[in-house]
Amino acid sequence: MTRAAIYEKEYGEEDLKITSYYKKDYSSLNTWITLIWVTAGYILLGGIIFLCFGESLVEGLTIMRLLFLAAVALALYLALMILYGIGAGNFYSKKHIRAKQRVKKYLRDISRLEKMNKKKEINRS
Repeated sequence: MTRAAIYEKEYGEEDLKITSYYKKDYSSLNTWITLIWVTAGYILLGGIIFLCFGESLVEGLTIMRLLFLAAVALALYLALMILYGIGAGNFYSKKHIRAKQRVKKYLRDISRLEKMNKKKEINRS
């Protein structure tokens, strides 16, 4: 069956890795990894913005302005984390479902091949 061979070449290894996890475990793990990378990117972006506009931000800095900037930064961070968390959770959950469906189809094809080979062996005897 060429369909099984094509599957092995295109998706096989990755799908078998994905389906070795439970769906919730796979989705949760990859969502956490995504959130960690989003946090790193947010910190990096904040550092770049501070390097570019830091002097003008610090010039007229008061406690009230500092608290306002911190509140805005925190609100943006939380909004970003919620959006990415929901999006990544849905994405990885769907990815696991699709991989599991492909693996089921692949295993069905392999079992058909085995049955065909057994019939050939019986007919040769």
